[in-house]
Amino acid sequence: MAERVVVVGAGVAGLATAYRLLRAEPSIDVIVLESRRRVGGRLATVRVGDIELEAGPDSFVARKPWAAELCRELGLELEEPGAHGAFAWTEHGLEPLPPSGLGIPASVGELLRWPGLSRGARVRALADLVRKPRDDPREESLGGLLRRRLGDDATERLVAPLLAGLFAGDVDRLGVRSTFPELERWEAAFGSLIRGARAALDAAAGAGPMFVRPVDGVAALPDALVAGIGVERVRTGVRVRNVEPRPGSIVALWEAGELEADTVVVATPAFVAAELVPAAATPLREIPYVSTSVVVLVYPEGTAGALPNATGFVVPAGAAPMTAATFLSRKWPRPAFGDRAVLRCFVGAAGSEDVLEAADEQIVEAVCRHLSAVLALPERPQHARIVRWRRSMPQYEIGHAERVHAVTDALPPGIFVAGNAYAGVGVADAVRSGNEAAERVLAHLAGDRTRMERT
Repeated sequence: MAERVVVVGAGVAGLATAYRLLRAEPSIDVIVLESRRRVGGRLATVRVGDIELEAGPDSFVARKPWAAELCRELGLELEEPGAHGAFAWTEHGLEPLPPSGLGIPASVGELLRWPGLSRGARVRALADLVRKPRDDPREESLGGLLRRRLGDDATERLVAPLLAGLFAGDVDRLGVRSTFPELERWEAAFGSLIRGARAALDAAAGAGPMFVRPVDGVAALPDALVAGIGVERVRTGVRVRNVEPRPGSIVALWEAGELEADTVVVATPAFVAAELVPAAATPLREIPYVSTSVVVLVYPEGTAGALPNATGFVVPAGAAPMTAATFLSRKWPRPAFGDRAVLRCFVGAAGSEDVLEAADEQIVEAVCRHLSAVLALPERPQHARIVRWRRSMPQYEIGHAERVHAVTDALPPGIFVAGNAYAGVGVADAVRSGNEAAERVLAHLAGDRTRMERT
């Protein structure tokens, strides 16, 4: 009888797990169970006027190779952004971000000239070049490291909007080792974040684009994965309520029945996994989440020129209703846009989740009013949609690695987890998580076979 693996969750991590298992061992009976009626998790689209647009991530990091490699393996053609560079929201309006590595200015001259900081804040940031490295083995918060090296103003106005924004997190609660461990290494190796950023920027020269996506959009990835796995193996609308170890097997139970398996991979948010696997519930529940939303805006014909030739902008905490915006019609130009400005604004993050409770009209009005203050856009778009992502962003707070280890140690044999709660929140990290889960499953099954042969 073929060994059976059940994957709970048909987001990118779960689908990548199933796909990689079947590529390695086609004889395995792989079944994917998804509570929603569609697959892909946040890799989704929404119709705004006459255009289908991304409601979640619009691309993935090319220099983390796992998603790009998977797309090529699946036969998906990739494209590069149509614009480069970004802005920061400042009290003077939008200012181009200086050349950087992980948001850290890589040029002393550019930092000294950047008008988004006062002269005193720029001088304080340059103290990074002479300050001694920290001599303390305990994990530091991302904000703690940045404030210590660059000062409060440079942290809050220049660096944190980008780095903390990627996690929708609080820079003073996120742990540096689970978010951007390179910064800790730069301090140790170069004695300076600015020198480390310069070295990283030089090393990346000629490395290709930072971001890529399938030509047909990121939602093409889960669709291609389902085709590679086999539609008949993916069951949607199935809400699993428990993953129960039994003698000789593991059983996934849901309202309409149960499914016996040799191994189960739980590729859901950590708080859902806590309900499914009670043995690991305590450490799983210790991984906090925040809610965010995406405001998608389509402006009338003749507005495309109002957007700078850049990918978008980031916003310091509390300076505007949004945390960032993407100039979609610049970053990923499409004939369907015509001469219209198309943007996506991001609302909600750690400390500002209450904004999501406002009515759609209020959110759109506030966002558009602030946009028209810094860009030559009308006060109202032609079309607008809001997509709320409740408890969608795991927070890698100080001690996150220890919490993940505790989860792994508490899982019963044959049950594994995958997803963005553990070792990276981006699409590429989700693919890597699925790949690694598949490797653990294969090793577990190989161990079971060996034990059976010995007996």
